[in-house]
Amino acid sequence: MLKVNANFIKLPPSYLFVDIANKVDAFSKQHPEVEIIRMGIGDVTRPLPKAVVAAMQKAAEEMGKAETFRGYGPEAGYEFLRSAIAENDFQKRGVAIDKDEIFVSDGAKSDTGSIGDIFDVDNVVAVCDPVYPVYVDTNVMAGRAGDYHEGTGWSKIVYMPCLEKNGFLPRIPNERVDIIYLCFPNNPSGVGIGHTELKKWVDYALRNQSIILYDAAYEAFITEEDMPHSIFEIEGAKKCAIEFRSFSKTAGFTGTRCAFTVIPKELVFNEVSLNKLWGRRQSTKMNGVSYVIQRGAEAVYSEEGRREVKENIVYYLNNAKIIKEGLAKAGFKAFGGVNSPYVWMKTPNGLTSWEFFDLLLEKTGVVGTPGSGFGISGEGYFRLTAFNTKENTEKAIERITSSFKA
Repeated sequence: MLKVNANFIKLPPSYLFVDIANKVDAFSKQHPEVEIIRMGIGDVTRPLPKAVVAAMQKAAEEMGKAETFRGYGPEAGYEFLRSAIAENDFQKRGVAIDKDEIFVSDGAKSDTGSIGDIFDVDNVVAVCDPVYPVYVDTNVMAGRAGDYHEGTGWSKIVYMPCLEKNGFLPRIPNERVDIIYLCFPNNPSGVGIGHTELKKWVDYALRNQSIILYDAAYEAFITEEDMPHSIFEIEGAKKCAIEFRSFSKTAGFTGTRCAFTVIPKELVFNEVSLNKLWGRRQSTKMNGVSYVIQRGAEAVYSEEGRREVKENIVYYLNNAKIIKEGLAKAGFKAFGGVNSPYVWMKTPNGLTSWEFFDLLLEKTGVVGTPGSGFGISGEGYFRLTAFNTKENTEKAIERITSSFKA
């Protein structure tokens, strides 16, 4: 008889954002008169930059001509994009990353979820709590998580609580761990990390021969000078870290899909190159991102592309400011939103995250994300995103202030 992967059975039956969508759909059917404003999922609303669209149109035309048609591309990405990434995102910041250390993919979610393929199932995993659910769920699927216990989480995962009293920054584990997931600016809390604090993690990883999986999908939103845009700005990180980046939130690629992972050639464990190992994995399981999309991503680094991307980021950060100031006006305690498109708020009157989700939806028609969906330490908190339009953001905050202001 066929046997299924028993680790998948351990997972909750649906993904966090599927649960939210189902709840909202049920509410909409019961209250068709209510205009729903979605500020839960981190999906962008601004259109692709004009420079990106123009580059994609040109590339699409090339694909329609025999002399410029392209079939399968390099699994790790075309050289023109990898070179543009290496130069603009790293070398111009004084970080020596070569194009053959960059692997282009269809999303940071895919890469952070798949990177575990190259690591043994017996490795001990540490995650921030609250945390982006993909980090945990994919380790459950792989068999690294153990069993789930209500109130404490997965038995084999080391949780690093990110608490308000610590500025929502995780503390370094007392025990030795093998794989450490860090995300800064953080999803969901929206807080960033400074050079000094990040160096402590690099030093820990070097001492313990551990690997840091560093999700920098929101680095373009950093506004404060002390915060590194890449973990490779920290001395020694190229020997203990892998970095994930994405065009989704910075350039609006959520619907077109393009990202990249940086694996330095210095990353060698037990005489095995992680760069070559990931390259082997990708060449087996992935056919690469389409030529048209990669030309669009390359255009992000053009003069016009950089200007338009910056305008979009300023737009979303202004939305975050509107959210944070509006929540304060309504009497809520809110965090993040300065170096990130996410605002992390404390739920009022001891309400659980899901209780507040229901209350907010019922009273205002505004959808956010319950903090408990990101982990045990997220209970009592709630995430709102700045990725809606300015008009909807202002409308949502007006509803919240008028409904909750004391």
